Amino acid sequence: MFEAHESRLFALPPGVDFPHALVAGLRAMLQGQPPEAMARITLYLNTTRMRRRVVQIFGQHGPGFMPRIRLVSNLAADMILPDLPPAVPTLRRKLQLTVLIDKLLEKLPDLAPRSALADLAESLTGLMSEMQGEGVGPEQVAALDVSDHSEHWARTRAFLTIISPFFTDANEPDSEGRQRRLALMLSELWQSSPPADPIIVAGSTGSRGTTALFMQAVARLPQGAIVLPGYDFDMPEQVWSGLADALTSEDHPQFRFQKLMSLIGAQPRDVALWHSTGAPSPDRNRVVSLALRPAPVTDQWLVEGPDLPDLPSAMQDVALMEAANPRQEALGIALILRDAAETGVPAALISPDRVLTRQVAAALDRWGIRPDDSAGIPLNQTAPGRFLRHIVRLPGQKLTSDMLLTVLKHPLTASAMERGQHLLLSRDLELKLRREGPAFPTGDDLITWAAAQRNEHALGWATALAGALDGLDMIGTLPLTDHVSHLRLLAERLSRGPAPQGTGELWNEVAGEAALQFMDELQAEAVHGGELTPGAFRDLFDSLISGKEVRAPMIAHPDVMIWGTLEARVQGAELVILAGLNDGTWPALPPPDPWLNRKMRLDAGLLLPERRIGLSAHDFQQAIAAPKVVLSRALRNAEAETVPSRWINRLTNLLDGLPMRGGPDALQAMRSRGKAWLDLAATMDRPLENAEPGLQPATRPAPRPPIAARPASLSLTRIETLIRDPYAIYADKVLNLRPLDPIRQTPDARDRGTVVHTVLERFVEERPAGENRQQARSRLLGLTKQVLEEQVPWPAARALWAARMERAADHFLNVDSATGGESVLVEGRGELTLQGLGFTLFGTPDRIDMLPDGKLHLIDYKTGSPPSEKEQKSFAKQLHLAALLAEEGGFKGLGPQQVAKITYVGLGSAGKVTEDDITPEKLEGVRDGLYHLIGSYARRGQGYPSRRAVFSERYPGDYDHLARFGEWEMTDPPDPQDVGEGHAP
Repeated sequence: MFEAHESRLFALPPGVDFPHALVAGLRAMLQGQPPEAMARITLYLNTTRMRRRVVQIFGQHGPGFMPRIRLVSNLAADMILPDLPPAVPTLRRKLQLTVLIDKLLEKLPDLAPRSALADLAESLTGLMSEMQGEGVGPEQVAALDVSDHSEHWARTRAFLTIISPFFTDANEPDSEGRQRRLALMLSELWQSSPPADPIIVAGSTGSRGTTALFMQAVARLPQGAIVLPGYDFDMPEQVWSGLADALTSEDHPQFRFQKLMSLIGAQPRDVALWHSTGAPSPDRNRVVSLALRPAPVTDQWLVEGPDLPDLPSAMQDVALMEAANPRQEALGIALILRDAAETGVPAALISPDRVLTRQVAAALDRWGIRPDDSAGIPLNQTAPGRFLRHIVRLPGQKLTSDMLLTVLKHPLTASAMERGQHLLLSRDLELKLRREGPAFPTGDDLITWAAAQRNEHALGWATALAGALDGLDMIGTLPLTDHVSHLRLLAERLSRGPAPQGTGELWNEVAGEAALQFMDELQAEAVHGGELTPGAFRDLFDSLISGKEVRAPMIAHPDVMIWGTLEARVQGAELVILAGLNDGTWPALPPPDPWLNRKMRLDAGLLLPERRIGLSAHDFQQAIAAPKVVLSRALRNAEAETVPSRWINRLTNLLDGLPMRGGPDALQAMRSRGKAWLDLAATMDRPLENAEPGLQPATRPAPRPPIAARPASLSLTRIETLIRDPYAIYADKVLNLRPLDPIRQTPDARDRGTVVHTVLERFVEERPAGENRQQARSRLLGLTKQVLEEQVPWPAARALWAARMERAADHFLNVDSATGGESVLVEGRGELTLQGLGFTLFGTPDRIDMLPDGKLHLIDYKTGSPPSEKEQKSFAKQLHLAALLAEEGGFKGLGPQQVAKITYVGLGSAGKVTEDDITPEKLEGVRDGLYHLIGSYARRGQGYPSRRAVFSERYPGDYDHLARFGEWEMTDPPDPQDVGEGHAP
């Protein structure tokens, strides 16, 4: 078949539909031969998708024979190999390495944190696979000279010698080691007995050592051939010779081909064209080839640039889309794909950024377009995967409200019972937990709550939950087999809910079946995983499940595809969109290697980190050669400005530097074509000019409810809110809206204030006669410990707040004894009715003392900083209003009493105290201000403006979202609107 060719090395240029041209070349070479000649060919391809496409193309030619099609990643297919045992499952090897690394971290705790155990096992698995693929043994790593390196690298080198048994155990080879042994066996067999029928390797770059070894064996066969994808026929001979140095050329797209040619003893001139199918744009290929030259020879731009063809013509089918942010980029891409679907143009989106491709798929969903996504869905993002990830986080710690509700709200929880009942019970339980707690609900808490409900399903539902969740905090270090068994049992119990048996819908449909298969594999291999803490098991489980994917069957649009970068070789789309072209995304940054640094890798004969960049560069060079291309990137991400991909930088710099060939004009035209789609995307997000008023930005609200609906009473503290944010009073007292407590109760400033006030209240009320300073201090700290134990379930908060109280104790006792007064009222309620307004002011000062002269001293404790003098004049009126209540006789048992002074006592780190003497004139001003304030809101014309005097945009408003703050600014005037009595709210 190949007698006419001296070389067995063929190639196709970038941009050619590789599977189509491959089949066309096979058929052309066998022209005139009998049909069964095709069946005698063995064709090795690089991916399953490539194989499917080749089979599809053969089918398009009608009935006939096909070659035997195999994958280079599975050389043992259809072979009987009695002397070669099956490969050890990758999962088993990963678990075995986890045990080894766990022991390493016990001896060297400074090597890495325990939370990195799963990541270290993953990276070590990859390193072992690479070592076996490249034919590098542990002895070569052990022989590395690390005298010039830090102690860290010496320790890791020593550790790598421990994995030697995995390389020498012939009965349990790794998949990559077994593949290499098979390649060596075939090479040896073919040397003595070469097959008479043709063997062809197509679509592979030979980037891995085992694959390159196999390709060498095929190239030596009399009827063996290699067909390279995306070979740059435009690169001069001297550039090819300059690629020999891996340190400077590893990141070049053609480096793999130069290395392969040197292995098989071929020269670039020996590479023949496989088929006459031409590239869609040979001129564009020349431009890209020059742009991607190795960095040391970019001076050739000056020499070869003027010889390039007319650049506007060469780049006429390329658009450059530079979006403001990833959302705009995704919407612009979706519009391009929608247009392609409507016009019947096969289009493919290629990007390594899975977040971006999911955003594009979501945007296409609005038009009912489902792309054919080759990657499928990560298992950990499916419903069963998320359910398992939630549950694996439960053991080993107390169950919190948010953890419980997260599980309850998952669609697979209690999936065997009627869904409406489950959601109703979950909602009622959530409201209870938000309002009343406890912070750490137990099974008894759930059953007690359920017993008080009227819903007949509540008790059985809560009992099932309690049986599943109780005792999880007692789980400690266990063998991996026990962790996996318990996880599966717990997941199935929660999925079936109160049903007596079954597993609910957990293992149903494609995602459930994939999750069940994953759990079966993990359970079968868990015996090799040693013992783990619940936290270590969680990290390991997350790492393992993140590597699984599910491809659910669906009816996808035939002309809209999403591919990974590797599938750029499976060209079959007229329009290709290369998205996410920012450095760090495409190409991705090399992952950190905790085992070997760059110099050690080079000395050991392993692949350099730049290898990934070179492979990405080759994928880019092939994809940009498609008939029509869109290059896309976002100028900013969520954190900062992005850096354009090095290939975009090279291409734009080359074009911009060739004005004599029309380069700047070509670049401007590329950007204009991309901007047209971005403008269309921006138009989609822009409100219509004749839009309804409801689509316009909201104005600053100042609702004016009827007088009868307005509050007839307020507390002392809410007067400050009425001054600063009247809209909050309207939402609270008129609309009766209350902010929900957070799902997860955490110790906050309000809880600390409650604890402090309880301690000080009891300290004053329980004061014994004749108590000295030391006794008072001991009693204060004892009360603090007792109240913390009763009211604060968080150990860390108890310790922190106890320490703070101990620091503030002397300050409090100094203030307590400074005036010589006697406490006559602690946390006592008082109220005052404003004459003529029908309004009641009420409040509960922390403490009222009677001074020796018979006057009152009002004290308020602040866990933070007390209000300043200016703040008291403007809005912090709490104690001044309390003084007014006292002088008007608002506190029962005290009668009208003259107030001498008020004091705010700060119990924070600064220990600040703010005092103010109360005079008749000052109190009269407070009275007038109160009557004026309340009287203003007793008139229908006075609205409740939002954020009236907050003084800072960071003021925490509970109702800012209801007021639609953000659509209006603080400088906007209020917009009074009558509400109620027939008016729209």
